[in-house]
Amino acid sequence: MSTNVHGLQTLDELRTYVHETLCEYDHLEVGAFDFSEQILVRGGKPCGLLFRLHGPRSVQLLAIWETDRNTLLFYNSSGERFQKTELVAMPKLRLQAA
Repeated sequence: MSTNVHGLQTLDELRTYVHETLCEYDHLEVGAFDFSEQILVRGGKPCGLLFRLHGPRSVQLLAIWETDRNTLLFYNSSGERFQKTELVAMPKLRLQAA
């Protein structure tokens, strides 16, 4: 498992980095498969984001942004962590009104 350090200023930069990293890991074309995210909440406050790349044949690759530690954890379709990225800057995460 590799560990990287990366400076991402905005949520859009974070999304792009996660999407490209997951696609690169499994040799998938960026934009060819659905990519979703879900805000993780603890005690009524956002504490991270779960990113999911929905690949071919029901393959799913995941990444979790832990805001407490400001790290991204990347997981392959078997649930094994393949990369950890420490973020230098911290994008703002806010709950959106439903």
